[in-house]
Amino acid sequence: MPSLFILVPLLLIVILNLPMKRLRGNIALFTALVLCIVQSLLSLIYLLFKSVHFDPVVPFFTFALSIDRLTLILLCTIGIVSFASLLVAHSTIVNPRQKFIFINLLLIALIGMNTIVLVTDLFSLYVFIEITAVASFVLIAIDKDLHAIEGTFKYLMLSSVATVFMLSSIAFFILVAGGTSFSDVHNSFSGTSDNPFTKIAAGLFLCGLLIKSGLVPFHGWLPDAYSAAPGPVSVLLAGIVTKITGIYTLLRLSTSVFVLNESMQNMLMFIGALSIVLAALAAVTQSDFKRMLAYSSISQVGYIALALGCATPLALAGAVFHFFNHAIAKSLLFVNAASLEKRFATTDMNKLRSFGAKPLVTSVTSLIGFLSAAGMPPLAGFWSKLIIVIALFSAGKTIYASVALLATILTLTYFLSLQTKVFFCKAQTVQPTVSSLPAIAVAEIILAAIAVLIGVCFPFVAYIWFLPLKEILH
Repeated sequence: MPSLFILVPLLLIVILNLPMKRLRGNIALFTALVLCIVQSLLSLIYLLFKSVHFDPVVPFFTFALSIDRLTLILLCTIGIVSFASLLVAHSTIVNPRQKFIFINLLLIALIGMNTIVLVTDLFSLYVFIEITAVASFVLIAIDKDLHAIEGTFKYLMLSSVATVFMLSSIAFFILVAGGTSFSDVHNSFSGTSDNPFTKIAAGLFLCGLLIKSGLVPFHGWLPDAYSAAPGPVSVLLAGIVTKITGIYTLLRLSTSVFVLNESMQNMLMFIGALSIVLAALAAVTQSDFKRMLAYSSISQVGYIALALGCATPLALAGAVFHFFNHAIAKSLLFVNAASLEKRFATTDMNKLRSFGAKPLVTSVTSLIGFLSAAGMPPLAGFWSKLIIVIALFSAGKTIYASVALLATILTLTYFLSLQTKVFFCKAQTVQPTVSSLPAIAVAEIILAAIAVLIGVCFPFVAYIWFLPLKEILH
């Protein structure tokens, strides 16, 4: 079964690129949408109805694939966000050829992300992180816009630094552990705890992942890449790509593969707290919708890093829960941004303010996304932040828990400012006319409904999805 998450999208790319014009256009979009739906539903069904604990390792060509409850949550999230990105592309990309290229690149990124969460060795992990990154570079610059090319260049340069760190780390692990499989690397920590090369290798790989995650102070590329990218690409990048290539990998390696000492855990917590505060302060000063969301994304990812540094089972379960909630809320907000950009040809909040009333669906779902991201009850984001804060207090990390709580005020400040400027304002100029965007409205409604349902049904979700993670993340 695990190999199907790689082979099916690969086969779809091959079929779509056969020399048959009928396969292009809406057929390509439809098949890609169906693929994302099937992936999400299949993962969800296994999570809900597969009561047995499974962790099979299946050989696939020259590397092994493993699937567990955490993997299924990630595969479900990848499918949902990719589905939303495709719907936005349908409404915002006019050129059929460009739309077809976007679908192909998204499928390549989908293969990369699916494989990242399934592989069980460091080198394969690195290879598919780079495959996903290369697809992302092209997607950001797909419009050949000057600002987008600049954002791509910054992403490429810092990503290259991360690549050097990760390859150096892999070389050290080959020397110390004799291999790059997760089990070999994990055994190298217990067998050679005093070997400095093991600690250096782990530190180098973690530094590479911190760059990929866009956490402070490695965040220089992220605001430009998110804000300059076309609407559907921003949804994909902010919603899932950087979360999988950076945060998920950091989560998996720091809990199940590497053995982090106290100083490394403290470093993760410090970087998480720094990201939460500084990125929130930066978001308050922004006048561009997408750029504010980009800094907000850095701040919210800081909560996950904080939980990883805490490293208790409850904190780690909260980190995974917040990963999912953040992916949904941030995807929703970037879908809203894409809707406004398509209608008004700008994401400058001062200009958007002059256009007055905005589409009702966009206004309502934006409010839901903002409140969930800010951690307001009873929406999904409230529960994951609450779990992380409780875990921090329980572990005696009072200062970090207080920072996480107080940062919510900053989050509310910039989100309410954005909501007031963009959605709760009177028209000062003539509203531009644009055709209806039903596909974007569908994406907005689905993502908002998930944020509400996960929050309202939290006890059920926690029992079925996230509490069993404590057995996996240790």
